[in-house]
Amino acid sequence: MTNELTAAGIDPFDESVYRAVLTRRTAAPAELAADLGCSPLRVARALDRLHDHGLVGRLAGVRRRYAAIEPGAAVESLVRTRTAELDRVRSAAGELSRLFAAAQAGTAGEDEVEITTGREALGRWFVRLQQEAREDVMTLDRPPYALTTSNPVESNALGRGVRYRAVYAPEALEWPGVLEDIRGLVSRGEQARVMPGLRIKLAIADRRLALMPLSLDLDGVRAAVIRPSTLLDALTDYWELCWKQALPLDAPAQDPLGEEDRLVLTLLVSGLKDEAIARQLGWSVRTVRRRMSRLHDLLGAVNRFQAGVVAARRGWI
Repeated sequence: MTNELTAAGIDPFDESVYRAVLTRRTAAPAELAADLGCSPLRVARALDRLHDHGLVGRLAGVRRRYAAIEPGAAVESLVRTRTAELDRVRSAAGELSRLFAAAQAGTAGEDEVEITTGREALGRWFVRLQQEAREDVMTLDRPPYALTTSNPVESNALGRGVRYRAVYAPEALEWPGVLEDIRGLVSRGEQARVMPGLRIKLAIADRRLALMPLSLDLDGVRAAVIRPSTLLDALTDYWELCWKQALPLDAPAQDPLGEEDRLVLTLLVSGLKDEAIARQLGWSVRTVRRRMSRLHDLLGAVNRFQAGVVAARRGWI
């Protein structure tokens, strides 16, 4: 049984599961159990721990299936959370690596806009942007996703005091497992809002580094890495505008609604249909409609639009 990651807090059995996922690229608990000669339940628990450590991500879909997060970035994140001294050393190493890359390209410094190509490169930059953030990460989130729908790196960053504010498109909430992931992140400190009509994906760290895919077709995707410039200022202003217009997904102060009722109302006002809300909450469509009928009565509203207007005026959403 391997134990190279023990110093980073990874159990030897969990490491063997991680190595098995790396070998397969994607895998279900039952497949890994067959590889390792143990029970699927034991593997599933190990995968949950690996997910919490940011080493694997759960893929979209009804079936429980996982993909490994790129090892260099994932293990680096673990090490960062365990020692501030190594964090400073690796920050210096990152700066030296950027100088080396600039020298190899024949330039004296970094361009204000760098273009990167491919899903994996996009995923690595998204991980790096979060790992290097010290104060604030702001995102505009919508499908499709380069690697997985979950973002295990965020939990580690939240744990070291980085503030996360995310604006989600309603389409993101329709993907299996995404709403559950968002609610988990909100419980750890993320501020989440939803806004219909969101057309781009964007991540900004500390208002000094941004990552933006140049298309929503992720096959051969090209993304812009944007450093301090007027373009970065403009994208930051655009994010702030979206944030002001978006509806909160976390509960406001003095919320008179129950958590489930507020969530139903927020999803409905965001543009999701009854069927999509039912799938996200694990309810029947009939239950959703019955709950909405009660909310209409409570708000004195006759339709969805009016329910949203009245709820917003009262500060319920």
